[in-house]
Amino acid sequence: MKKKHIGLSVLAAFGLVLGLTVASLKVDEITVSGNSHYTDEELIERIFQTSADRNTVCCYIKDQIKEHQQIPFVEDYSLVFHSLSQVEVIVHEKSVVGYVSYMSSCMYFDKDGIIVESTNGMIDGIPRIVGLEFGQIVLHQPIPVEDEDIFKDILNLTQILSVHEMKVDRIQFDKRRDTTLYMGDLVVFLGDHSDIDGKILRLSNMLPQLEGLSGTLYLDTYDPTNANMAYTFKRKS
Repeated sequence: MKKKHIGLSVLAAFGLVLGLTVASLKVDEITVSGNSHYTDEELIERIFQTSADRNTVCCYIKDQIKEHQQIPFVEDYSLVFHSLSQVEVIVHEKSVVGYVSYMSSCMYFDKDGIIVESTNGMIDGIPRIVGLEFGQIVLHQPIPVEDEDIFKDILNLTQILSVHEMKVDRIQFDKRRDTTLYMGDLVVFLGDHSDIDGKILRLSNMLPQLEGLSGTLYLDTYDPTNANMAYTFKRKS
């Protein structure tokens, strides 16, 4: 009996030491990569909401067995443990190319025209798309438009704008699918989607001269064979 009591005492002491050791393991350093919609601090607050979330063991177990937090514009995220106290959050963002206004909400869609998020506010850096005619919009469903090829034009255009690091507030399509960009006080009429790469490159080169001006630039007459061609700019009266 005495040996049994000693064994139980040792086991209890071991369990206590183990419990204290586990409780003392804390995630002290958290880094974030792959995010653009939020600051690192905002994401950390969303993912590590309680003191238990910052306990290394609890954090690891929770990551393995529970679903991740649902975060707008984030498809998912991964936790990579570099040490017992250091964790990296790798964010996998949803692909968002633009948004449309619908029933007082901003409905953000991906390259296939599928609504991925709905918010009451605008997200900086994502253009509003105007001129699309559509029916009832449902979250996680494609925007019901007659010609789905327009989303290829939108994706191509937004990618080119991103390459040239050009911020556009609004992209407008008319019934002929001619395109107009709104960039602060500058309006740029691109016309149809032909030679769109060249038009955006020309616009990028002209922006320094247009800085601070208010008016409309007409690039619909863009001619890829004429590098010295002059384009019409009408100042806003």
